[in-house]
Amino acid sequence: MRHLPQVTAATFEAAALALFRYQAAHCPPYTEYLAQLQRKPDTISRLTDIPFLPIEFFKTHDVRTAPAEWTPQEEFLSSGTTLQQRSRHQVREPALYRENAARIFEQYYGPLPGWTFLALLPSYLEQGQSSLVAMVDYFAQQSRQAQPAFFLRDHAALRAALAQAKQEPGRRVMLLGVSYALLDFVAEAGPAPELQGLTVLETGGMKGRRREMIREELHQELQQVFGPAGIHSEYGMTELLSQAYSLGNGRFHCPAPLRVLLREPSDPFSVAEFRPDGAINVIDLANVDSCGFIETKDLARMHPDGSFEVLGRMDNSDVRGCNQLV
Repeated sequence: MRHLPQVTAATFEAAALALFRYQAAHCPPYTEYLAQLQRKPDTISRLTDIPFLPIEFFKTHDVRTAPAEWTPQEEFLSSGTTLQQRSRHQVREPALYRENAARIFEQYYGPLPGWTFLALLPSYLEQGQSSLVAMVDYFAQQSRQAQPAFFLRDHAALRAALAQAKQEPGRRVMLLGVSYALLDFVAEAGPAPELQGLTVLETGGMKGRRREMIREELHQELQQVFGPAGIHSEYGMTELLSQAYSLGNGRFHCPAPLRVLLREPSDPFSVAEFRPDGAINVIDLANVDSCGFIETKDLARMHPDGSFEVLGRMDNSDVRGCNQLV
């Protein structure tokens, strides 16, 4: 991960192929998966030839590269119901995860000290070991903000904190929240001056608390209280250490360490450099100590500029906490 700042669009493929060969040899679950497929790593010369590890492996295996060389210093768990098995992402160097997340955020939004971060992430806080909570907590620390970052369900305290944060000169205010918690908040709050002029970033996730809705409907409902500015979104998950952001139009843009490729949903090996729609395969070069090549259960639409829209989940896949709307 220490080389991630030097990765560019021009060098991404070479870096990804080098990581693939390393993990094919040294990540036991991935090595076994490739053996079962009878795929030899030395025959892989393009990104679209790489077999992607199904995301379910993070629930059933310790997905670690060179596991004999290190002991996990942190473990992130996916959100879910009590009946669901949660994914586990074991992290070798927690500081590098946070630094990578901050570098990506600043690429799109500018320096962290220019922001105040307030967050509605109740289920993540209650279940614990959330990578999203760790990221937001780090952002708040680096911003040196006066307000606490997290508000479990105290909407009155959140409104007061938002009003105070907006008075601080030279700072912008970002309200992050899981979708159902933001909807609960706006249903109680209604339009108010302290809720105007914020940057609202939803991280997806209804978790069975509310009916599922398409992104446009969700954003329209939020805009009735937060104003007409576009609602921002984050695409991230426990199994990734990098994030993509949408700056208000529903189209996500990948930072340097991340790339999304689409496949035919019924054929996991039909990955294409450009496919207008399909299921997401994601390459995350920050996953150097786990697996950087993940076959997700998300459906997307790809645009010629490389941005993508998340359309929902494949049938019978788990309801997850990151930004996936049906």
